[in-house]
Amino acid sequence: MDDASSILVTATDTVTEYATEFGLSALGAIVVLIVGAWIATRIRVGLRKHLEGTKVDQTLVPFVAAMVYWGLMAFVILAVLGIVGVQTASAIAVLGAAGLAVGLALQGTLGNFAAGVMLLIFRPFDVGHWVEVAGTAGTVKEVSIFNTVLFTGDNVKVVVPNGQVFGQNIKNFSANDTRRIDLVMGVGYDDDLQVAHDTMMEIVKADERVLEEPAPNIRVAELGDSSVDFIVRPWCRTPDYWPLRWDLTWRIKEGLEAAGCSIPYPQRDVHLFKEDKEA
Repeated sequence: MDDASSILVTATDTVTEYATEFGLSALGAIVVLIVGAWIATRIRVGLRKHLEGTKVDQTLVPFVAAMVYWGLMAFVILAVLGIVGVQTASAIAVLGAAGLAVGLALQGTLGNFAAGVMLLIFRPFDVGHWVEVAGTAGTVKEVSIFNTVLFTGDNVKVVVPNGQVFGQNIKNFSANDTRRIDLVMGVGYDDDLQVAHDTMMEIVKADERVLEEPAPNIRVAELGDSSVDFIVRPWCRTPDYWPLRWDLTWRIKEGLEAAGCSIPYPQRDVHLFKEDKEA
């Protein structure tokens, strides 16, 4: 009994020692993880606020903040592994092998990350630009590590993977300071074309938002099925594009009617013939 009691006491002491040691290590690891994650989050938030208040391009702000955050979290995780007794060198090797396997499984995600880096390097657009990417048009709100966030004209948030953004055509409507408005206005075949031309030119030049250079261009473009079609192409500042386009469409229509020109629409003439019953 004495031997059995001695063995039991020894086993109990050993278990208690290991449990105490492991429990303290686990508790320390949890504390380091929580504190490290909190510090990394605060650094990310503070860095983002600081960069937003500087002259740094706003497109880089979320990307840089996220990269710093995940870099800090990588050090925190390595510290936690060291506390619980995992050899850091071995852990790095295991993580490298696991990273390779995960990378093969998540090729699309890594492709989005690489595309995000390329977007930041080549800069096809900036935050605040109105663009059309991957079939979606909207204002760029953020370029993150994996996605580009757009707000459409009706204020819908659209998240587009960076791989689709960089891998397809990108239309940037805000890249240049000026834009050309392309309107097609039709008048009747019986109307005086010179009167129609002069009327539209007068309306276009009367608007102060229309630029003098390049000069507005109004020409007969096509003889349509039911109308003579003019192209009306004034230039304006990019922010004035849509308001000016809408206003000119309204004013030109009213001006042509006031000048005696008709605004034709497709129509069909039907001719009826009476048959001779005797024939």
